[in-house]
Amino acid sequence: MSKTPSKKLPKAQRREQLLDIALSIVREEGTDALTLGYVAERAGVSKPIAYEHFQTRAGLLIALYEQIDARQVQALLDALQRTRKRLEDVARVMSAAYMHCYTSAGPEWHAISAALRGAEEMEAVHRELLDGYVALFREALAPYSDLKKDALHLRCVGIIGAAEAISRDMLRGLVDEARAAETLASLIVSWLSS
Repeated sequence: MSKTPSKKLPKAQRREQLLDIALSIVREEGTDALTLGYVAERAGVSKPIAYEHFQTRAGLLIALYEQIDARQVQALLDALQRTRKRLEDVARVMSAAYMHCYTSAGPEWHAISAALRGAEEMEAVHRELLDGYVALFREALAPYSDLKKDALHLRCVGIIGAAEAISRDMLRGLVDEARAAETLASLIVSWLSS
């Protein structure tokens, strides 16, 4: 399914184009069909261009994973901007956004995550993303807590750990999204109020 040669794009635009095409391939054909060569072919560019942007198939999958996550983080930040500035409201919005991230990211995100399971590079990316969520939660919750910075950081580590565990049960169908979010919000309020 070769396309006509693609016009010269600035590097950032080309990267976005390649990621969009890669996501389409994952949606249409699954992660097994995703190769740098196939992405280049569908984009109408040479293979070296795809390799220049992502180096490896794992690099491409990680870039897709990060792109999807960045959209979810932005949705959370946007929701926080519209939220009343009370701990209960902020906790509710953050919890709902966190759980909704798992249900709304779509099957592509789960397929990409599964394809990367066990990849050494992915372990580092996953840790970095979780650390980013800890920092985001710490910053958003700091105005509502008298805890010292280190203590608040540790509570946020616990909150993210709890969020991950609750979301796993949600994805397994053991709890619905609303209850998962409500439970996480109650933990946040409880842990920051004590």
